[in-house]
Amino acid sequence: MIPQIKKILYATDLTKNSTYAFYYAIDLARKHDAKLIILHCVESIPSSIYSQGITEDMLKLIRKNKEEEKVKDTAEIKQLLLQFCQNAESQIGPPCVNLVSEIIVREGYPANEILNTSDEKDCDVIVLGTHGKGWLKQTFLGSVASSVLGRTRKPVFVIPLPSEKSSYKMGEL
Repeated sequence: MIPQIKKILYATDLTKNSTYAFYYAIDLARKHDAKLIILHCVESIPSSIYSQGITEDMLKLIRKNKEEEKVKDTAEIKQLLLQFCQNAESQIGPPCVNLVSEIIVREGYPANEILNTSDEKDCDVIVLGTHGKGWLKQTFLGSVASSVLGRTRKPVFVIPLPSEKSSYKMGEL
């Protein structure tokens, strides 16, 4: 039996280069008549912060800022999605926006949230980009991509993002 791809989880860090991996996710969704779920993860407040003399008022402020960041990130993803789709449709044809069924912003460790969302939403595949950072880029994938690959039984498309010299901006493809 040939596996069916009906739901694709696309995880993004909202960098300019993430457009490149998004293009792959859109293409995959179009070819398989699948729906795309977009996930962005906001890092949790590190537990070490609690041992550094942070007052309850300061913690409330940090939490409030995290909630505002989630709302801002969701709005930013929607705006970037619309902008990208308008430009991409000239190359791939419509319906780019219609392929996206849900946009999710969660707080937590990105690899955990990708895996949890993938299971909760019953996604068939995961698409994410990776960038080589620092001296380890020759040896290892990004830590999030590596963690996802090592902990899932689902197919994962890891898209190496272009270097800064050839970076794609939203709407350029």
